[in-house]
Amino acid sequence: MKKVVTVQEVDGEGLVALLDKYVTVWCVNYIYSGKLSGVNDADILLTDACVVYETGGLCANKFERSEPLPKPHYIRTSAIESYGQRGF
Repeated sequence: MKKVVTVQEVDGEGLVALLDKYVTVWCVNYIYSGKLSGVNDADILLTDACVVYETGGLCANKFERSEPLPKPHYIRTSAIESYGQRGF
């Protein structure tokens, strides 16, 4: 049997590493994109945010179809399926 016997916590990984960067967040129902301005255990805060209805090519320079959100937008971390830094 093989077991993992050591765990090392690394500071500055995950969402925290992307603070102040533009990210795309795939959630249970929608895709959001914007500047990651805040992170805690329950929520993330996106400013300059939009909801993405069609991504187009995932490495393209813009989304095929998106709509800006009128104010900063909070997303529950429990709804996040994946996330990453936006390429444009």
